[in-house]
Amino acid sequence: MTIQDVAKKYAVAVSPTIRALIDANDPADPIARQFLPDMAELTVMPEELRDPIADEAHAPVKGIVHRHADRVLLKAVNACPVYCRFCFRREMVGPGKGGLAASELAEALAYIRGHTEIWEVILTGGDPFILSPRRMRQITDALAETGHVKIVRWHSRVPVVEPERVTEELASSLIAPGVTAWVAIHANHPRELSGNARAAIARLAKAGVNLVSQTVLLKGVNDDVETLASLMRAFVEAGIKPYYLHHPDLARGTSHFRVSIEDGLALTRALRANISGLAQPLYVLDLPGGFGKVPLESQNVVKTERGHRIRDFAGGWHDYPPLHPV
Repeated sequence: MTIQDVAKKYAVAVSPTIRALIDANDPADPIARQFLPDMAELTVMPEELRDPIADEAHAPVKGIVHRHADRVLLKAVNACPVYCRFCFRREMVGPGKGGLAASELAEALAYIRGHTEIWEVILTGGDPFILSPRRMRQITDALAETGHVKIVRWHSRVPVVEPERVTEELASSLIAPGVTAWVAIHANHPRELSGNARAAIARLAKAGVNLVSQTVLLKGVNDDVETLASLMRAFVEAGIKPYYLHHPDLARGTSHFRVSIEDGLALTRALRANISGLAQPLYVLDLPGGFGKVPLESQNVVKTERGHRIRDFAGGWHDYPPLHPV
């Protein structure tokens, strides 16, 4: 097996911005670890899954994931400007995986129009910020015209990995009367918030977009309190409210990134003791099987001899496996 076998199995792309952030003299560089393929990705653990949070089981039409009554995911594209090595959708995104054809996007929007309980639409993928501003404007306007969708949230790596895409035109395409725009910006290490990234983020804020963060807790990237504290403070300084700190999902070939729940809880306790309340993310696990996110600092999590028992938002209990040594 060679590194080419990793590239055959999972998409690989690294933007010029990210290449410039990689320290070639550091064999443990946390930026390189996130984006450059690794032979460890060919090791699959028994508990790892192709679709860890069961998107496909909750897809009434192509491009829609309707797991919670008042909100849906709209997956308009299946490509990204970079491919994170820990991605939980790594087997569903990449060249040739395709986005939504015009007719499929129309069907997805018709589904949203027909379900008046939907209050929030979350654009994800793939990375929806690779769409043209014209297409983003069409989607924003179509959602605003439903009358019942009030929140449109876009999840993106682009402001960090390809900040030049975030033009004033793109930022304004997220704004429409009747809906409030939010962007969840994904970054995992403080070095990702470069000067150009901060300028892109400022363009979004100037247009009237509300900003929150998403971070995945990753072994060898940010699994120490100093790095996490620096990242969360950097978010706040850039006008981004820390939102989710994700426990890594059980995606195939990602065991070398996972930390234990116990270590994650210790880190979040240390964060709580050392940084401002403004900089505190919510540490969550997206339960395998599509049962939703669970805050791990809660009575919904019980340690057992075989890992953990975790209670979902509907009251059901689920076994979660222990961390395998890597």
